[in-house]
Amino acid sequence: MKHDYDIVIIGTGAGGGTLAYALREAGARILLIERGDYLPQEDENWRPEAVFQQNRYKTKETWEDAGGGGSFKPGVHYYVGGNTKVYGAALPRFRREDFDALEHEGGTSPAWPISYDDLEPYYARAETIYRVHGRPGDDPTEPPRSAPFPYPIVPHEPVIAELDDAFRRQGLHPFYLPIGIDLREGGRCIRCKTCDGFPCQVDAKSDADVCCVRPALESPDVTLMPRTYARRLRADAAGKRIEAVEVERDGERFEVRADRFVVSCGAVNSAALLLRSAEGGLANSSGMVGRNYMVHNNSALMAVKPVRRNPAVFQKTLSVNDFYLEGPGWPYPLGNLQLIGKVQGAMLKAARPAGPTPLLKAIANRSIDWWVMSEDLPDPDNRITVTSEGRIRVHWKQNNMATHRKLVEAATTMMKRAGYPLVFTEPMGIETNSHQCGTLRFGDDPATSVLDPYCRAHDIANLYVMDSSFLPSSAAMNPVLTIAAQALRVAEHMVAEA
Repeated sequence: MKHDYDIVIIGTGAGGGTLAYALREAGARILLIERGDYLPQEDENWRPEAVFQQNRYKTKETWEDAGGGGSFKPGVHYYVGGNTKVYGAALPRFRREDFDALEHEGGTSPAWPISYDDLEPYYARAETIYRVHGRPGDDPTEPPRSAPFPYPIVPHEPVIAELDDAFRRQGLHPFYLPIGIDLREGGRCIRCKTCDGFPCQVDAKSDADVCCVRPALESPDVTLMPRTYARRLRADAAGKRIEAVEVERDGERFEVRADRFVVSCGAVNSAALLLRSAEGGLANSSGMVGRNYMVHNNSALMAVKPVRRNPAVFQKTLSVNDFYLEGPGWPYPLGNLQLIGKVQGAMLKAARPAGPTPLLKAIANRSIDWWVMSEDLPDPDNRITVTSEGRIRVHWKQNNMATHRKLVEAATTMMKRAGYPLVFTEPMGIETNSHQCGTLRFGDDPATSVLDPYCRAHDIANLYVMDSSFLPSSAAMNPVLTIAAQALRVAEHMVAEA
């Protein structure tokens, strides 16, 4: 295998995978480095006991909780396609207001160096690449679009359609959650109950592997090096240019050289890579490398109607944003509510091992299941550091939690009014980091940001970061489509600069 390339991309998730796809015809010799391998297609993909109780596909590594919580197993997955291999495929756009400074009860969500309009055409392209199904016009917070959704809605099953009607009678504006699955004519999707949180055994989920990496590898200019861990980036003597990345593969260490490098390891691991690469951190004249770590404030909510079973199989089709910009009796933004994949008894058993299995199964069979998501705010003290032994340490204290509690209350009221008298909620902790972001924020000012608006490091001309690290705020929506859209924008800029 060659060790010299025009562009090396480290990581194959929503950022790195989409970037490789967008650059595949640029005439550049591109190497994709991925620490994992292809996720195997096997019967266990769809077995909740394997996925949730045995954690078959999660990393075995542990991170340290700097708050005194000891070590924990993070919710990350190291495969070609990254965490998108097991994500829920919800692909909404951020709202126009998310790009501006927005006041919250807990503080200010900062303005971005780009506007929604700057990103909008790339959102449209990303929706096509990731096969997004949806319908505009139902959500009052929806930003303007230059094109319709590329694919029609994923229809509600009867019990969800009834819930939609119940919400409308409450004066709410439920809408079809934009979903990335292969439900085209002749597509692979069978609308099963093992999508959200599971790998897709039939490759019907619109993940970065299926939609981007595999098409990119059809180009003779693109090469994948799996099972390869990036240990450090090596800069020149002045620290102004990256010359090589030191990697480890099958026990062997060696260097790969390139003209340009793109770090796409995920917000935590990208920050850790830069911190490992130089004393005080690489590209860190601002002191911001690793800081402003965000993961959203999340709770799971299960609403139960004891006298009625929920027969829905593909449940994740509905979302509510009526409280996104302000809540009932609350002048600040609350966040987003969206259905999750149908919870099964074995999944509840993983969360409550001591719970009686028949009871947990009975609850799961009668519940409608939600993800309650509020914005957490950037805080420089919420950060990623690396210990002297190379272990990742997470410094994280929740903020803006009064807002999140208000959203949980609003969701509980909404479901009780819809006829579900029992509502159970569970707040998520430090280990639920699937929406990690913000550790290498972009901005116009090199004194307060790590990257410029095209995700190139202020300090190092041939270093880019293309994953959720660049987000200066987390909004209260799933970030994947925004990452993919920015990757398309960055790719266009890289081609123009070449």
